[in-house]
This record gives sequence, C-alpha cells and structure tokens, in this order.
Amino acid sequence: MNLTEKILARSAGKTAVSPGDIVTVQPEVMMGNDITASLAIKVLEREGIDSFYDKDKMFIVMSHYSPNKDIKSSEMSLICRNFARRHDLKHYFEAGKGGIEHALLPDEGYVVSGDIVIGADSHSCTYGGIHTFATGVGSTDLAACWVTGKIWLRVPETLKVVFNGIPKNPWTCAKDFVLHLIKEIGDDGATYQALEYHGDAIENLSAEGKLTIANMAIEAGAKNAIFPFDKNIEEYEKGRAQRKVRPVTLDKDAKYLRTYEWNVEKLEPQISYPHLPSKAKPVSEAMKDKIKIDQVFIGSCTNAKIEDLRIAARILKGKKLPRWVRGVAIPASQKIYREALAEGLIDIFAGAGFSVAAGTCGPCLGGHFGIIGPGEKMLSTSNRNFVGRTGHTKGETYLCSPAVAAASAVTGYIVDPQEVMGK
Repeated sequence: MNLTEKILARSAGKTAVSPGDIVTVQPEVMMGNDITASLAIKVLEREGIDSFYDKDKMFIVMSHYSPNKDIKSSEMSLICRNFARRHDLKHYFEAGKGGIEHALLPDEGYVVSGDIVIGADSHSCTYGGIHTFATGVGSTDLAACWVTGKIWLRVPETLKVVFNGIPKNPWTCAKDFVLHLIKEIGDDGATYQALEYHGDAIENLSAEGKLTIANMAIEAGAKNAIFPFDKNIEEYEKGRAQRKVRPVTLDKDAKYLRTYEWNVEKLEPQISYPHLPSKAKPVSEAMKDKIKIDQVFIGSCTNAKIEDLRIAARILKGKKLPRWVRGVAIPASQKIYREALAEGLIDIFAGAGFSVAAGTCGPCLGGHFGIIGPGEKMLSTSNRNFVGRTGHTKGETYLCSPAVAAASAVTGYIVDPQEVMGK
C-alpha cells in the first residue's frame, strides 16, 4: 500500500485497502473555522444535538473574518464563541490567541504525523505536509463527525510526484514546485486523487516547505497530499507534537495511478497569472511583460510561516516600497507574529512600508485588510487568484513565493529576486 492507503487502513481497522473502497475512519482532529463551524453549529442546534463524541478532538479556529470586520461577521463569530463557551471546548482559538488554522495547528503540535484530519475548509489538505491524511469536508459532515467521531471516505487513487535536483536559482522554493505541478497537470489534474511526493528535492525541503506544497493540493483538485516521514518532519515535530507521532512506512509494491517526475535544476520562481493557479510562467517571462503592481500581500495559510517571513525580510531589509505600492504582511498566527517580532522581522516590514496585521486570512479570500479595487493588480503569496477572489471582479491577482513578493514590492514590478539581491 501507499502512504494514504496505509493511514486509512490503520484507522479503519483493516489489513489493506484499495482505491474505490469505502472505509469508516476515526479522525484525530475535526476542525472548523468562523465561517464553516458556525454553519455546523446551526445544523446541530436545529436538530437539538447537544452531546459529542470527544470534545478534545473538536477544534474551532477564528481565522477568516477575525478580528471581525463587520456586523455580519461578528454575529457569525458569536455563534462559535457561545457554542465553545457553552460546551467548554478546550480547542477554541479566539482572535489574538490563534491564527489561520492550517498554520496554527501544525505549528503548535495539535496535528502530528500519522493523524487523520478532517477540516471544514478546502485547504485542510495542508496537514499532509507533515505526513498525515488530511482533507476538506462540508459543514454538515463536520457536524456529523463531532457527534459520531467517525466519517466515511472513499479511498482515492494516488499520483506519485517526484522532484529531483537542486535549483540553480537560489530563490526557487517549495511554492514554485507546486505552481509548476499545477501548471503541468492542470487545475483538475488530480481530482479526488491523492498526491504523494518523493525525490531528493522533496527530502531537502523543510517541513514548512512541505506544508506549502500540500496546501495547494486542492488547487489541482486533489483529495489530499502526503509526504513520507523524514528527518525534517521529525525535527519539526520535536518540542511541538502534543501527542505521539505515528508514521507509516511505504510498501515496496505500492501502486500508483500515474507517476510525474521533474528535475528542478532549471526551475525558476513561478508566477501564476490571473485567473487560475495553473496559469504559471517562469519569472523571466513575467519580467518581459513588465507587470506593474499596486499591492503586495505576504500572508495566507500557504506562505506566512516564520520561514516565509524570514525570507521576505531578508530581501526587504533596509529598503522602501515605492510611493504608489502598498504592502500588506500578515503572519499566519499570533505565535508566528511574536516570533517575527522578537527577531526584528516586523520592524523590517513596517520600515519598508508594509501594513502589518496578525493571524487572519485577510485579502486572500477578499475578506479584509487589503482587498483590491477595480483595475488594481496584486501580487500575493496566497493560493488562489480566481475572478473576484481577493476583491473586485475587475481586479487581478498574481501568485508567487515570498521571495518574489518581497523583491517585487521593492521595485514595483514583478521581478526575479536576483534583480534586487544579485546573482
């Protein structure tokens, strides 16, 4: 069996499973955010349900419109807040005490290797970056999971993705790997399939880099992404993991639907053009288009971890944004914000001319803290650039890595970081 099959089989109490099998599993983590959990709670209250399988497995994270941006979002949050207070939920994370769920939960060790994670958010696939089976579900599924402690799943086919080599461009990173993958296989190239990553370029990535790649599995339509347990994941979980890690090993005869393989030696930083993540181009081609930007966003569950902020700050240090370029930086959690503050990174962002917030999704979903207007162009480290996703339907969003975002913020145009930092 492959990694996805191994984790599902173990939880289902089976010796083996195959693609297409329907299995019932018991997740270790069942999570919703201010939008999706409030919908789940409405279902529970409508049905008069007031008892739950295991409150320690229930997570509610205020992330999308937090701190609340208007009356409607405050009312939605109040549903979650009152529910958490009434049931004395241990894992309820309020504004200023949590962050974006997909950064918060692995960074603080609530999700650990070998887990099954069910999240009422499409980017719940993120946790596969630290060797879990993690997938997104709807709010009704989340409500049922909270009550029963179980969920049925269809075992997916698995695509094997292999990245080898060392990039010649020192700024090519995990984000560029996944944008390249989506460009090659398409936005629906892995629909209801698992993406299992291998190769020496993958082994060399930090756990945070792996989380970035796993985060965008859904942008290729995938059910989940998963990485082999390795020394970098093990190191990441030391001092973090709040439960025992339970990695699985790959069988020698593991089966895959297809295998994709690339050498990243010549892979440049990638830019995804509006209005699809799959419309990626090498930065050298983007530079020929001389794309002038109005705003740069460094944030989201994809690229606002401490590693991402360090990379961006390294480029921004001692520099200023042009007069007509706006910068928005949002560390993905309060913990990450405080780390960045202690390291002097927040001062670098603020000194360069960035507005800095903490622990919210912000403009990624067109929420608040920097949504764009008609005709404006934003360069973003987030994961989606659909029409109207980050603001006005006549605005445009380009996707990139933190390094490209920082360098482009300094120049006012989309550029290779080498243009700012030298080769």
